[in-house]
Order: sequence, then C-alpha cells, then structure tokens
Amino acid sequence: MNWLNAVAFTAFDQPIKWADMIGNIIGLAALALGWRRSVWTWPAQFLAGLILFAAFATSHLTGSAGKQVVVMLVAAWGWWQWTRGRAQAQDGSLAVRFAGWRERALMAGGAVLGTLAVGGLFTAFPHLSWDPWPDAYIFVGTLVAMYAQARGMVEFWFAWLLVDLVGVPLNFANGFAFSGFVYVIYGALVLWGLRDWWLRSRTNAATLEGAGA
Repeated sequence: MNWLNAVAFTAFDQPIKWADMIGNIIGLAALALGWRRSVWTWPAQFLAGLILFAAFATSHLTGSAGKQVVVMLVAAWGWWQWTRGRAQAQDGSLAVRFAGWRERALMAGGAVLGTLAVGGLFTAFPHLSWDPWPDAYIFVGTLVAMYAQARGMVEFWFAWLLVDLVGVPLNFANGFAFSGFVYVIYGALVLWGLRDWWLRSRTNAATLEGAGA
C-alpha cells in the first residue's frame, strides 16, 4: 500500500499523491451519486475512506486514519438507511425532505459540541491533527452532512456548503492547491444538488398533501 503515498504528478508546484487524487475523485463521484439519490453513493464514500485509511495507516498518521474509520462506519450506516427507506419514494428512488426544527437543533448542537470535543482532543494530542480546530470543524461537519444525507434531509447540502466555506481557503492557504480546487468543484455540485433536492422535497410534500386530501 506504500504506492498510495507516492507522488502521482505535480500541480501548482504541489506534489499530488495517489491517495489524495484517487480519494478526491471517488469523493466527487460519491457526491454526484448523492445528488442523483443513488444508493451507490455510500459504497463510493466507504471506498474513499478505505483508500485514505490505508494511506494514513502506512504513513503512521493514527489520527487521520482513525477519522476515516468513523467515516466508513457512517457510510455503512447510510447504506443501511437508504436501502431500508427506498420504498418511501414515489418514483422508486429515495424520498427527500426538509428536517424539522427539532432535528435541525439537534444537528446544530451536535456540530457545535462535536467540534469542541474533537478540537479539544486534537489540541491535547497534537500528533492527531496538523491544524486542530479547522480540522475538527471539517471532520464533524462532514459527519453531520453524512447523517443528514442518510436521513434524506435537504439540510445535507447546507452542511456541505458550511464545510466548503472552511475547506476551500484552508487547503489553498496551506499549499494544498489540488485539494482546494476539488473543494471548489464540490461547492458547484453542492449547489446543483441543493436545488434538485429542494425541488423534489416540495414535490414530495405536495404529493403527500394531495394523498391526504
């Protein structure tokens, strides 16, 4: 697995490792599949996590590898959620909706408390992260987004936007131009996906109201 940490090419004067390139490409595919409400978004997210886990583990980056284990567990749970809930959709795909206020409050509270807890952990053990608080924010925000996606909530896309707002400038500022560029593409996909899920949530709501009339 050492080849994952080898340099594939150089872009913007930055060496691009195979793991970074492959993981980002699969991550983009996973986001596009999520936009299309395809259950295959979860195996793609799991595979991206597995590749990054292997790369970090071989580099003895225990903290980064541990984060990918959590991502893979959430991806497996998301697969279970979507395969169980597919019948809820009117066209055979996953039905999407806006979260209730209680759900939003729980996700926002979980994001704040999770970021404080993970950021504190990264600060106490510096070897777990190269930039504790932004890293904690992105990590917890990613988990919140994956949770909302698993539940078919439109807020999934808002969570990804909030992650991108930190992820894009952070990657460029730290010299990771390739990853920063990928985050820009993520942002474009998020906006398109948000529009699609938003419109579908309104269609689903109108269908339910019509059925109850």
